[in-house]
Amino acid sequence: MSIQGNVAFKEDNPSEPELVIEVTSATPLGEEELRKLRRKLAESVKQHYVLDLKVDPGLLGGMVIRIGDKVIDGSVRGRLNALQANLLKQKELPEEANDFRVVAATVEKELVQSEAAPEVAEVGWVMEIGDGVARVRGLNNAMSGELVEFPGGVLGEVLNLDLDHVGVVLLGPDDHIKEGDQVRRTGRVVEVPVGMSLLGRVVDALGRPIDDRGPIKPDGFRPVEGPAPGIVDRQPVREPLQTGIKAIDSMVPIGRGQRELIIGDRQTGKTAIAIDTIINQKDKDVYCVYVSIGQKASSLAQLVQTLTDHGAMAYTVVVAATASESPTMQYLAPYAGCAIAEWFMYQGKHALVVYDDLSKHAVAYRTMSLLLRRPPGREAYPGDIFYLHSRLLERAAKLSDELGGGSLTALPIVETQAGDVSAYIPTNVISITDGQIYLDTDLFFAGVRPAINVGLSVSRVGGNAQIKAMKQVAGSLRLDLAQYRELAAFAKFGADLDKATQAKLRRGERLVEVLKQEQYQPLPVEDQVLVLYAASKGYLDDLEVQDVAKCEQALLRYFKERHPDLRARIAREGKLTADLEAALQQACSEFLRSFGV
Repeated sequence: MSIQGNVAFKEDNPSEPELVIEVTSATPLGEEELRKLRRKLAESVKQHYVLDLKVDPGLLGGMVIRIGDKVIDGSVRGRLNALQANLLKQKELPEEANDFRVVAATVEKELVQSEAAPEVAEVGWVMEIGDGVARVRGLNNAMSGELVEFPGGVLGEVLNLDLDHVGVVLLGPDDHIKEGDQVRRTGRVVEVPVGMSLLGRVVDALGRPIDDRGPIKPDGFRPVEGPAPGIVDRQPVREPLQTGIKAIDSMVPIGRGQRELIIGDRQTGKTAIAIDTIINQKDKDVYCVYVSIGQKASSLAQLVQTLTDHGAMAYTVVVAATASESPTMQYLAPYAGCAIAEWFMYQGKHALVVYDDLSKHAVAYRTMSLLLRRPPGREAYPGDIFYLHSRLLERAAKLSDELGGGSLTALPIVETQAGDVSAYIPTNVISITDGQIYLDTDLFFAGVRPAINVGLSVSRVGGNAQIKAMKQVAGSLRLDLAQYRELAAFAKFGADLDKATQAKLRRGERLVEVLKQEQYQPLPVEDQVLVLYAASKGYLDDLEVQDVAKCEQALLRYFKERHPDLRARIAREGKLTADLEAALQQACSEFLRSFGV
């Protein structure tokens, strides 16, 4: 570039700060062109300015005017770039697009539109770049959460609004961005594609497919951040979401629209519970979204293969932000998953979203915040860490019938250190959710799997999220187990126990065995009712503990083969009537005789 010259224009108030207007043209401007330019500027700029004229043949024609942080691009190169961007943004081309006449007409239309008026953009310049975070001067009117565009088409999200610059986190590589590069406002916020076409796909935090199965044709787009439904837009949670896990559906039930936290140390089966729940939604008209945050790519691949093997990917979307991705992508992933699931809810459908896990999500946000130079607080987390998760989890709801009656159920996962549920992030999420399923390390290594600690696990929806039959058979289950734990601890001292205490211990041992369950084998609710009925009514008390699992399988086979009508009645009616219970008692007695008890 070469400088042609400076032209000063004085206004009546010379005390105002000097404004530099930079004009870059493809060829040197003549006297007539300069007069026209000064006349236009006099109409629009009401302060003292200095005109800085430059020449750049790369513009191919026309000129680019920069006034403060606004750029008016009327150059040929700018119009060509706009044409290219518009063509690339075409969601889908007509089938006859291979006809050169159709392509020519499309190009002509775009050129006419681009010539109608020069592009006006608000821009800034990179002051500092590194670790996926940029400080940008200018962009005076940028909004928090707005997308801005860096050279090469890389997008960033504005998160910090300071007096003289903005802090931007990048949503792509930053190795080609350098100090002084131009950054443009887009006026858009981060959004993801939504719709039925995402089912069965693995996408990143921006909704882009990463499973090598071709592009996605979405039904629309939703912002990753959105308001939660208000009180008037909701209705009470009273429809069960069956997990297929006996210990949960009987004692810590989950309802459609609920937020139930899964919490425990690493390697205690937290993800297994979430995956079993997704597998159990087959043929139940529940669409699932699994969000992986900060996990190894190999672990995620195994998980996707497991869901595929069980036929669950047909109704599941996997949103992945693995450990190798930037903190920004890990931060956005759960919001993207929530937006994808929300689409189903607002279509009157039922959705389940799993956030695995929010501990890594909080760490990613802390990393971003420290790089953005936000002041650290407790455990170096920023002050808005509670709001980070509350605005995410509050979007789970059961919508009113006027809005279609759809639901969004959230299963966030949080990892504890050495069982410390009183740590910062666990207590935050516990206070936001409607209950928690606590997995105990000691129970896990003692062979009790799922290792659910009944004493620390709770559902604040409770029996409202159970069918009546389950409430009838599991009403005293929690109390029986609590008494068993207490008596078992007392019996360790070797004291002589009366027959009633021995009976309670025998019953408790068998209840513990009944509540054990193999991974990836969720049970229909009618089978759970049958097994828990037999256990709670004492039909298994005379069995040896090691025979309980074998007896359970035999009992379910017996009812499927001999009494399918009883199973069907439980599933259809959802309650144990007097005649149905009498039939169950007779069937259980017959089974035990055939089993040799």
